[in-house]
Amino acid sequence: MSGRDVFEYALLRVVPRVQRGECFNAGVVVYCRAKGFVAARTELDETKLKALDPGADVTGVRAALRAVEGVCRGGTYAGQAAGDDVGRRFRWLIAPRSTVVQPGPVHSGLTADPEAEVERLLDLLVR
Repeated sequence: MSGRDVFEYALLRVVPRVQRGECFNAGVVVYCRAKGFVAARTELDETKLKALDPGADVTGVRAALRAVEGVCRGGTYAGQAAGDDVGRRFRWLIAPRSTVVQPGPVHSGLTADPEAEVERLLDLLVR
């Protein structure tokens, strides 16, 4: 399997009411150490969000998802994580938290193209 590298990924879950534990997938974060790559793609299904919590703050949830994408992009988009390498940013993003946007467990695989993997996983697990 030459040309393939190990990558890790975690789903981003929206948990509108943390105390109820109900959630749905709204994005994916992919990290490939060998390529120095980290990226997140998100897609919020407002219908699912409103079904779980009719009073949900859609704007706030979108902002939280965009913030994850920003941390992955790095630079000024990453806020306090701007100076961190991609691995450290990924580890920070997948740390457990009890907010409306939560990371799922980390999984791994092999890929020749981490960027394509982000889109494949978004199609498979979110859309």
